[in-house]
Amino acid sequence: MTEHPNEHGGEPIRGLPAQLPEGEHILWQGAPDWRVLARTALHVRVIAAYFAVIAVWRVAVGWSQGRDVGGLAMDVLVVAVIGAAAVALLTGYAWLAARTTVYTLTNRRFVLRHGVALSKIFQVPYRRIESAGIKVDATGVGDIPLRLTPDSKIAYPHLWPHARPWRIVHPEPMMRAVPDAQAVAELLTEAWRGEVRERARMPSPAAAPARRRRRDPAGEPAAA
Repeated sequence: MTEHPNEHGGEPIRGLPAQLPEGEHILWQGAPDWRVLARTALHVRVIAAYFAVIAVWRVAVGWSQGRDVGGLAMDVLVVAVIGAAAVALLTGYAWLAARTTVYTLTNRRFVLRHGVALSKIFQVPYRRIESAGIKVDATGVGDIPLRLTPDSKIAYPHLWPHARPWRIVHPEPMMRAVPDAQAVAELLTEAWRGEVRERARMPSPAAAPARRRRRDPAGEPAAA
């Protein structure tokens, strides 16, 4: 599992830090839906609802204190402006995050390129993936978290927002807000199984038979 600093302009292949080695090919590439990313990862609806509750509370308190309608309207306007600015900033970040993110599945690994200010690439070979999950909404857009093997770890802040929520101690990379997520999950599963089968066919050095030694007529050892 490797991490590479990256600048998009220097990519030999979109979303990848280098040319693919012989025998490896891209199966799929995609990016988050920025609208869904804003809603599910940055919680813009929750933030908007929070400021709406604050506005109602300010009106209720002001009314109970006998304030005039003009003062109450000004309070609501101030809260609305602050709330709108917060939602706009979060939505803009979601758009930038989606625009600078590329998820790549090859026949051998998962690659995540992301970062608005500082771009990074994380490469996770399938042998480092223990399991995967999926959560899909009514439109087919979904999240695909990847549980890594115990000896594999990527720091949560380095992954965010492409990390499964609340998995701080053992962070899980997650493809977020992926359109047609079910098809992507099936492709990932098949690629993971193919890699497992290929590795199972590879001979293990420890299982190779020991070479017996014999001595030739001259008395020097020779391989049998």
